[in-house]
Amino acid sequence: MLEVRALRGGYGAVEVLRGVSLEIHAGEIVAVLGSNGAGKSTLNKTLSGILPAFGGSAMFDGRDITRAKDHAIVAAGLIQVPEGRRVFPNLSVRENLELGSYRRGRANRARNLERVFAIFPRLLERIAQRAGTLSGGEQQMLAIGRGLMAEPRLLILDEPSLGLAPRLAEEMFMLIKRLNDDGLSILLVEQNVGQSLDIAHKAYVLENGTILFAGTPAELLANTALKVAYLGI
Repeated sequence: MLEVRALRGGYGAVEVLRGVSLEIHAGEIVAVLGSNGAGKSTLNKTLSGILPAFGGSAMFDGRDITRAKDHAIVAAGLIQVPEGRRVFPNLSVRENLELGSYRRGRANRARNLERVFAIFPRLLERIAQRAGTLSGGEQQMLAIGRGLMAEPRLLILDEPSLGLAPRLAEEMFMLIKRLNDDGLSILLVEQNVGQSLDIAHKAYVLENGTILFAGTPAELLANTALKVAYLGI
């Protein structure tokens, strides 16, 4: 579904990604792990067309999106839920969700709203409430729900457990697993190593803009040196 080869990118003249290669097949959860500053969010932004690629390639469902515009990438079905939720604080829960279908999924907006409310009943309870007054966990639900409104073929989740209490973080990973069980392909970018590896089919470790490891969670957990040096486990 997504094939990234030797991707380079960054900010201005500063190169952050230094030849990243990875693959995601349909129906997979692929975890990209790494510490702060490893290049994880830069990778997401480059794949989503928010940042320009310096070199390399990204193919999504057989289509070259390396230098495609962000709105074209969304229209193709590659949807990102950004780090920090980025909800519109002065808009209601309903308005935030409806904006998720602005570029893609508009024809099925009513049906998709029902689906989101079935997944997140709390959002239905808060439907008219301003997003900025929601708790952190509720805002994360809203951000994911907004992404689902666009009918993603591949959903990028950037640090979905960030700032959540342990119980809420555990519920978030259970939700991600459930979405995948329903057929959604997911690129999970996280610092929470243990819970990410519990649900991922494949894992990559990113450090200083390069891939240090690619393989199954079991293979990663068997690599003692890598666990200690880069994952803190």
